[in-house]
Amino acid sequence: MKKSIIECEDVYFQYEDSTVLEEITLEVKEGEFWALIGPNGSGKSTLINIILGLKNPDQGIVKLFGENVDSFRQRERIGYVSQKSNSFNTGFPATVLEVVKSGLTAKVGLFKAFSKQDEQRAMEALRIVKMDAFSTKNIGELSGGQQQRVFIARALVGKPDLLIMDEPTVGIDQKNVASFYSMLNELNREHGIAILLVTHEIDLVTDLATHVACLNRSIHFHGRKAEYQNMDDADISKWYGHPVRRVHTDRKGV
Repeated sequence: MKKSIIECEDVYFQYEDSTVLEEITLEVKEGEFWALIGPNGSGKSTLINIILGLKNPDQGIVKLFGENVDSFRQRERIGYVSQKSNSFNTGFPATVLEVVKSGLTAKVGLFKAFSKQDEQRAMEALRIVKMDAFSTKNIGELSGGQQQRVFIARALVGKPDLLIMDEPTVGIDQKNVASFYSMLNELNREHGIAILLVTHEIDLVTDLATHVACLNRSIHFHGRKAEYQNMDDADISKWYGHPVRRVHTDRKGV
């Protein structure tokens, strides 16, 4: 039986007098690929911050790997790529390999030198995202899609069991989006990494995700991809608060 990685039970959160999240119950298990979808301002990023322990819920329980998020200390088991990585300072003077190795700082120590083994782990992470040939390049020389692969390698270098990404394709040109999602598919299916992906690309869930959660302040749908595919566009439009039409793309070979 698959073990639970994320458990949210009856979670509420509000900013001042505005309720952002209510009655949120969500479970992500080992090896699953979840797409968290919903309109702008629906609370997706806030929920991610609560799962990561960056914000405290006003009510409810959040667990990571069976442990309350407040006491969870095995942070290396979670890789996180935020929206802010898309606005990375391209003038930052660091090589691709140095950026990836920085993902080991919490484990190695802030002012300690990286070992040869650390460098090997960084190169392995770069190979997984097919960026090892760029290891000596300055991070600022890369395209947006290439940079995003490097940031995922940075998140992977600690060998996490869970990868959380918040709108990872923002800032990536359209021609590179398909190959980017192909890489995520490989991470999930071949490397067994569970993925929680915040996305606006509704058609993505048809092709890659195993499970879908539709959030607009509360969870309106939470289940397997096949169940989501059988939903009417009219019902999904009600959840979003505006008309939604799903486009089923062909990503054979992804």
